[in-house]
Amino acid sequence: MTLTLTDVTLTYPDGDGRLTALDRVALDVPAGTLTAVVGPSGSGKSSLLAVAATLVTPDSGAVVVAGTDTTGLGRAEKAALRRERVGIVFQQPNLLPSLTAVEQLQVMTHLSGGRAGAVRARALGLLDAVGLAGQAGRRPHQLSGGQRQRVNIARALMNDPALLLVDEPTSALDHERGAAVLDLLVTLTRERSTATVLVTHDRAHLDRADRTVTMTDGRLTAPAPV
Repeated sequence: MTLTLTDVTLTYPDGDGRLTALDRVALDVPAGTLTAVVGPSGSGKSSLLAVAATLVTPDSGAVVVAGTDTTGLGRAEKAALRRERVGIVFQQPNLLPSLTAVEQLQVMTHLSGGRAGAVRARALGLLDAVGLAGQAGRRPHQLSGGQRQRVNIARALMNDPALLLVDEPTSALDHERGAAVLDLLVTLTRERSTATVLVTHDRAHLDRADRTVTMTDGRLTAPAPV
């Protein structure tokens, strides 16, 4: 398994007590598969992604990413793991307005080093893979919402992650563009053998996922109906 959560519990301060965001959650996501997580707002979906990304440390339980048990890792070690093994697609692309599509990807690798020529070639290849061949020189304001989200996905793949975490990628898109983005994520998951976790409110496209689970009050329950 590329992602394994075992008996993960996460709480936050809440007045004089603690609010349970994740309640003994267990989840396995193999390489090359996409697991969709659905559930109402406030059910713990965002907390699940944050724990899987090692951005938040749970109170108890184990988080294993690409064979690395993150229990006991320091902040710098977790940052290195995220940089090398985890890709994150945020709900809003948050592209830098002054950079072209290819530069949005290049800057990710420049942060960790790499030969400029090889970095640009990889960035162009990823833009091609997400259907943006010929759009490399365009800036965000010259791209549609769906195209910006595709740049966002390509950017998350620049480090060739073993684990891809995707947060509501279709929330700002219409039905047709949302379906296209989900199809793209499924294709990339298969082709690149990533373990992909998709958090979504959009139940219209769940048939594309290998597995769908429901988050309710911090607990993962039986697969949701598609």
